[in-house]
Amino acid sequence: MTNISFRPRRSCLYMPASNARALEKAKTLAADTIILDLEDAVAPDAKDSARDQAFAALDDGGYGSREMVVRLNAMDTPWFDRDIQRICASKADAVLVPKIRNASDIVQISALMDKAGAAEGMQLWAMIEMPLAVLNIAEIAETATSTRLTTFVMGFNDLAKEMRAQQDRTLFLPAIAQTIMAGRAYGMNILDSVYNDFNDPEGLEQECRRGSAYGFDGKTLIHPSQIDIANREFAPDENVIAEAQAIIAAFKDPENAGKGVITVNGKMTELLHLQQAEQTMAMAEAIKALSQ
Repeated sequence: MTNISFRPRRSCLYMPASNARALEKAKTLAADTIILDLEDAVAPDAKDSARDQAFAALDDGGYGSREMVVRLNAMDTPWFDRDIQRICASKADAVLVPKIRNASDIVQISALMDKAGAAEGMQLWAMIEMPLAVLNIAEIAETATSTRLTTFVMGFNDLAKEMRAQQDRTLFLPAIAQTIMAGRAYGMNILDSVYNDFNDPEGLEQECRRGSAYGFDGKTLIHPSQIDIANREFAPDENVIAEAQAIIAAFKDPENAGKGVITVNGKMTELLHLQQAEQTMAMAEAIKALSQ
């Protein structure tokens, strides 16, 4: 099965699970997705308490229509087993697993989720932040047809570290292209990596705009101040919506019945453009529903 959906994921905000105030604050933020982080944002001696706090917050609720995801500790850490057991018994929508390297990792984790009794709709998200994951990306994406895998989340901070490279986004363009192509081939969602400088809104805006052009569904964020920019840049604007509406209306016109190619506003328009227009309107309606 394919897993792509029109649930908005324009803004996916990491929140440290060790910070009770942050978990409470998340209930008031306009992020489409909240990622409760048990991994990078939590010191080793705070892992157990952060885990308890994260799942207590999920049990208490109050997050409204926000998608709730928990980023666990990696498979080779002493915290993974307890993390996966707790999340499978929780109300989370998805588990985000870091340091994925190959397809067998996905198969193994998905099987663990089944064994632990995870709800049928609980998704598996995978961080793409290791060189081996990029090299194996097609095989990893293919597991979406038979496992809980639905979403790739790019992690360029770790990828740069593993590559011994600087944080230069142009270095990651091949990985971006490969990951998006592989993910789309198997109906997946793909989220862009974080923008580290939360005091640089102009830089974030530019990166979001490029990310949307590349084909990302949204961006992972590290600070609440980044939410509004991501929400704006990963949503269809008024001009795009108007064009989509015009294309849909034109193909519905009885004069164009059965045609595969028509002219809309002076442009050659094919059925593939109709499909894109329908996707645009589905996303616009989903975003509108969130604000109601």
